[in-house]
Amino acid sequence: MMARPGAKNLITDVSGIKVGQAEDISVRTGATVILADKPLVAAVCVAGGGPGTRETDLLAGGTLVDAVDAIVLSGGSAFGLAAADGVAAGLKQAGRGFGLIDLPTVPKSPIVPSAILYDLANGGNKDWGDTSPYAALGRKAYDTASHTFRLGRAGAGFGAAAGAHLGGTGSASIITKDKFTIGAIAAVNCYGSVYMPGTETFWAWPYEIDGEFGGVRPPADFAMDPEDWGAAKMNPALGQNTTIACIATDANLTPDQAKRVAQMALSGFSRAIRPVFAPFDGDAVFVLATGKRALPEAAPAAVARIGELAASTLARAIARGVYTAGKAKGGTA
Repeated sequence: MMARPGAKNLITDVSGIKVGQAEDISVRTGATVILADKPLVAAVCVAGGGPGTRETDLLAGGTLVDAVDAIVLSGGSAFGLAAADGVAAGLKQAGRGFGLIDLPTVPKSPIVPSAILYDLANGGNKDWGDTSPYAALGRKAYDTASHTFRLGRAGAGFGAAAGAHLGGTGSASIITKDKFTIGAIAAVNCYGSVYMPGTETFWAWPYEIDGEFGGVRPPADFAMDPEDWGAAKMNPALGQNTTIACIATDANLTPDQAKRVAQMALSGFSRAIRPVFAPFDGDAVFVLATGKRALPEAAPAAVARIGELAASTLARAIARGVYTAGKAKGGTA
C-alpha cells in the first residue's frame, strides 16, 4: 500500500492538533493558530533574509522550556506578532503554560512561538490607531480552533500574494504504509513564483496527489530558462515577502530530531517556489511532534524519512493554498 493523504488532507489529520483562523476583511489580514492538545516537542528553521519571529530562541538546544502550547502564523509584519498575545490569553484562561512554581496565585506562561508575513501594502485599511487588530485576531483564531479549516484566502494567508498571483493558506497531509502521519500548513506570501514560467503548472507538480491542486502538467515542449522566474514579484523590498509554515507529525521525536526534520522540510519551499529564501523573504518552518508513535529502532533512517515526507507535504500545501486562493478569486494579486 502506498502512502496516502489523510481523511481531510489537512495538518489536523495528525491527532492532537487543531487549527483556528481569523480574518479582518477591512484590514485585509489574518492570523492562524496551530493548537496542540498538550505541550509538544517543537523546533524551527528560519531561512529567509527578512524574518519576523517571536520566542523562536526557546526552541534552540539547551533551553529551559522543551515544549510549546501553540504556534501562530500571522499577517501584519511586526504588528502581527501581537496575534500570539491573543492566543496566550486564551491558553492562560485554560490554565495552560509553563510554570516554575505551582501556586494558585502565580499564572503559568503559555509558550507560543510565532512568525509573520508582510501584507501591509495590499490596499487594506491599516489606519487602526493605537491598537492593532492582531491580538483580537489571535484570540478569535484560538477560540475557533477545530479539526477543519478553510484553505486559500483565510487566516494568515488572507492578504497574501504569491509572486504576481494571490497567495493564501494551504495544507496537506500524508499517512505512511506503517501509519505515521505528517501534516503541513503554510501561509504563502512569497517573492518567487509558484508556477513554471508561461504555464499554469505548479513547480510542485511532481508531488501532487489526486489532482489536489489542479492536475496541470508541464507542456511537452517546455524548456527551462535558468534566468526566467516566471510570475515572481518584480519590485521586492526587504520584509515584504515570506512563506511561513508548520509541520506536525505523530512520531515521537526528540528536540534534536525535530530540528533535523525542520531543516529537511525547508526543501519543500524550494520544490514549490522559485526563487526562495531571498534577502527579502522571511521564510520559516516550525515542527511539532505529538509523540504518539514510537520510531523504529533505526531512528536516524526514520527521521530522514519523516523529513523527506515533511518536505514533499509542505510543497503540496504551498501549491494548494495558492490554487485554492486563485480558484476563488480569479488568481491575480
